[in-house]
Amino acid sequence: MFQNGSRVLLILPQDILDRARVLAGKATAALKLPVSLQIVLRALIGEGLKRDGDRNLLTNIEFQALAIRRIRSLAGKGGKPETGRQTLRPEILRRPNGRQR
Repeated sequence: MFQNGSRVLLILPQDILDRARVLAGKATAALKLPVSLQIVLRALIGEGLKRDGDRNLLTNIEFQALAIRRIRSLAGKGGKPETGRQTLRPEILRRPNGRQR
């Protein structure tokens, strides 16, 4: 199908994956064509990359980069959080502006 395609492994939170599946179902019903999860994810990535100057996109990228930094920092310390710190779970991570996700 794609001559210059590459394989990528994506690790996504379950809620995002579920939302993409719902979108695939809605697209299948609306277009009367079979739409797979892969098609939806490919389209979402493509559309997201077109929005390179979008403030929300940059905020999301920053939030995820900081979360990965925290997780790697914890792993480097033996995986044990410092005293008084919360464990890192997606639902308790805070955005850079201090609001709850």
